[in-house]
Amino acid sequence: MTNKTRIKLPEKTAVGDVIEVRALINHVMETGNRKDAAGQIIPRNIIRSLTVTFGRVTVFMAEFGPGISSNPFVAFYMRVPGPGEFVFTWEDDAGAKTVERTPLYVG
Repeated sequence: MTNKTRIKLPEKTAVGDVIEVRALINHVMETGNRKDAAGQIIPRNIIRSLTVTFGRVTVFMAEFGPGISSNPFVAFYMRVPGPGEFVFTWEDDAGAKTVERTPLYVG
């Protein structure tokens, strides 16, 4: 189960600036190694992949394994080509595909 991602971008940018993009993805990241109160194994459900695009160009990709913590935090740097929209797309083991969009303002 996923909830809204917290995405942090700089408030002011200019073309050519190198910025840090941060995202905190709310997800339980169940490893499949734990048991519930009845002793049944809780099925694995982790985010398998994260892709971030900006203007149809992939600017960041990650694949996660069971060693990742719940609510994973990712950060990366990129040079600003101009105004546009980031699209964060991730998919988990349950087949849920989530897409979050956030604009980048330049000025």
